[in-house]
Amino acid sequence: MAENIDYESEHPTYANGRRDDFHPVVFITSAGLILSFVFLSLLWPDRAFEVFSTVKSEITHAAGWFFMLAADFFLLTCIYLLFAKGWDIRLGGPDAEPDFSYSQWMAMLFSAGMGIGLVFWSVAEPVTHLQTPPLETTPAISPEAAGSAMAMTYFHWGLHAWGIYSLMGLALAYFSFNRGLPLTIRSTLHPLLGDRIHGNLGNLVDIVASVATLFGVATSLGFGVQQVNSGLHYAFGVDKGTAIQIILIAVITALATTSVVLGLDKGIRRLSELNMVMAALLLAFVFIAGPTLFELNGFVQNLGHYFQQFIELSSWTEAYRDTTWREGWTIFYWAWWIAWSPFVGMFIARISRGRTVREFILGVLFVPAMLTFLWLSVFGNAAIHEVLGGSTAVADAVNADVSTSLFALLQNYGFPLLSSILAIIVIVLFFVTSSDSGSLVIDIITAGGHLDPPLPQRIFWAITEGVVAAVLLYVGGDQALTSLQTAAIATGLPFAIVLVAVGISLIRALSRESEGMRSKSA
Repeated sequence: MAENIDYESEHPTYANGRRDDFHPVVFITSAGLILSFVFLSLLWPDRAFEVFSTVKSEITHAAGWFFMLAADFFLLTCIYLLFAKGWDIRLGGPDAEPDFSYSQWMAMLFSAGMGIGLVFWSVAEPVTHLQTPPLETTPAISPEAAGSAMAMTYFHWGLHAWGIYSLMGLALAYFSFNRGLPLTIRSTLHPLLGDRIHGNLGNLVDIVASVATLFGVATSLGFGVQQVNSGLHYAFGVDKGTAIQIILIAVITALATTSVVLGLDKGIRRLSELNMVMAALLLAFVFIAGPTLFELNGFVQNLGHYFQQFIELSSWTEAYRDTTWREGWTIFYWAWWIAWSPFVGMFIARISRGRTVREFILGVLFVPAMLTFLWLSVFGNAAIHEVLGGSTAVADAVNADVSTSLFALLQNYGFPLLSSILAIIVIVLFFVTSSDSGSLVIDIITAGGHLDPPLPQRIFWAITEGVVAAVLLYVGGDQALTSLQTAAIATGLPFAIVLVAVGISLIRALSRESEGMRSKSA
């Protein structure tokens, strides 16, 4: 069977996840597809937006059920592997030591995995659900609607999202560090495809992963630059609009490119640590200056509501309601996380050598999720407190332009200028760490698994991410949200199919290794 092959002795150039036989087909095809998208979108922007709208509507309507089942499968697979025999397998072999401390590991996980999107939606989403409860029949802007709003927000940013990342990251780490295969997506399918992963089928898998990664990251960069623009408008009166946002993308992409050139240790790690410090300062400010007791009570109650409604939300498809709420929210999120999974999974695998399977799942699945819940409770409950208290400023900002919602909230507390500047710094740092981490991952995939890809190629992908984000904003114009959502959904669907196969492949491989370990010890 494929699982019992000694990959390093049969393919010695694959040792330590490296390969020396770079084939340019993945790079050329991925770059060609993405540059064609850029060219056609700029040539016919109005037509491109019509296509975006149609694609988004058709995919979410026809494949929504599949996204729901797939996300549940990914999370259940992680839970199964957490308790199944073989959880003590160490990534990299029995003697492998972690490359990073726990604090460094967690900082890099959190900043790369959720960054910009979490800052963008942590105020806007709870307030939106508070005003229009998706599941409740209770009146809007009520205590019951508040509980439901936070449970739904937890659901979208909680265990399902990190389950997707955990599965992808664990598969990549195991097949690269334990089986000696290249650190690419194709390697995770070896138990199912055998040596066909080294041919055209494997190339196709990596191309799909590369394109999904780039558009998933570009979606987040689009959200981030909109929020930076809103923050500069609040703090310094800078005009808001697509032209300003494209200029901001160019400037911040230049910073991200510099970080990419510096590499993982000097660039990404240090920025991630700085990012966590700045984000913690912003979190502490809102926690202290805001309704502290309300936020603490909300954190506990939100967890209860989340777990009480977990099964219902995990299977809710609006089958008996003539509405499309789920398509614009849950399906978009699942597709976005799936599109991000090659990037986040590859990055997590790259920084997780030396962890055991159990340590990996516990660390990646639960710790970042709890940090996410804490962030959402502080910002989301602070915003809900304002709305329930009769203030209309935050709700009006959400209804007019969701990118302004965080800064509208900060205006209610002391030192609004300083807190807005701090928020802008946090968003820019999240932008940079997301961009350079995504660039590193695409580099590795399109370089055939090299852990230190060619520098010109790394620069190319860093710039291309910014270009694609700018094109999505330009085509979308005043409705840029539609363009950004479509980019994630359209690329997330094909990779969701790949990720289902990855889950099956990983279960098979770990089960066989566990059986082999028990046979040797018997």
